[in-house]
Formats: sequence, C-alpha cells, structure tokens
Amino acid sequence: MSDNREVFNVDALTSPKKRVILVNGIPASGKSSLAVELSAQTGWLQLSLDGIKNPFLQRLEGVDRAFNRKLGQASYQVIWSIIGDAPQGSTFIVDAWFGFQPKEVLTDYLTQAGVTQVLEIWCQISPQSAAARYEARLGERLPGHLGAEYIPELKVLAEKAQPMELGPVYYSNQESPADINSIKNWIANNLPA
Repeated sequence: MSDNREVFNVDALTSPKKRVILVNGIPASGKSSLAVELSAQTGWLQLSLDGIKNPFLQRLEGVDRAFNRKLGQASYQVIWSIIGDAPQGSTFIVDAWFGFQPKEVLTDYLTQAGVTQVLEIWCQISPQSAAARYEARLGERLPGHLGAEYIPELKVLAEKAQPMELGPVYYSNQESPADINSIKNWIANNLPA
C-alpha cells in the first residue's frame, strides 16, 4: 500500500496544479460568448465576472458606477476564492475584462489560488464594433451596469487596451465568429496534459 501511495504522491507533484484560461477583452468584445462555447467544448468550468455580479444587481437598487465597481471587485475576489478552493489538477476558464484593475491584483490572486499555468485568449475588437455591440445590448443589461454614456469611453479603451501577457496569448479577432477549433488546438499545444 505504501508503494502505491509513493507513486500517487510523485504523480501529484509532477502534474500541473491548477490551470487557468483567461478570456480577456474590453466590454462588448465577445469574450463571454467565446468563454461559454469553450466551456461547452472542453467541459472546464467557466467563471464570469458578470455571472457572479448580476444576481446582486437583480436585488440591489440604486447601484451607481462606484458601487458597480465595488461589486466587480468583490466578484473578482469570489472567482479567485473558488479557484483557490478547487482541487489540484483543475482547469478553469475565467471570463473578465482584466484591465479594470492593476495587473498586480491579478498576479496576486493567481499566486494565492495556487495557479501554476496561465493561458490568455485576447478578444480583439475595433472601437466601432465594440460601441455598436454595447449599444445593441443596452436594453438587455441590468440596472447598475453603465449605459449609453459609457460608449465614448469604451471607444477610447478599445484603442489602447492590451492583454495581461502572463503566459502565452492567443489573439482572437472578434470582428468575425471565433474559430473555436483553432483555439482548442492552441490550448492543447500550450497546456500539457
């Protein structure tokens, strides 16, 4: 029995602990659709900043931009807490605009959660396409999310936003449907089994 235990312990030490695929991009860049499809194709759990924040927005009234940001920060912390509590060998897809906080916040959370491998899918989109997508879904957004007044700021953000680059980065042109098979092949080549 102890022989089996030794083999198990060696395997546990040599296998990746926790892996994260960051699906990153500005608001309205298509990251949530991509993350959901990738999760369906891989079976990996997808954690979304809005998926955690929106139930609070459904129950709280009078959420302004400052409080929305606080909810976003708390939701972000929840994501990394879930990943931190997950068993070794877990792989997660995390859908968020990671640029809403300093890069150091992300690196600290990755370290605290025990993440050993990070891949990033960067959702590239033009300012015009981001603005059009954002405007088209204004009627679907919960109160507390930013409205049409955010569109000029979003356009500026689209011109300067960059990936986190904490590991290999796949650039997904979101002007057309994402090539999920190409993304899956890229992940397979960059994440050892």
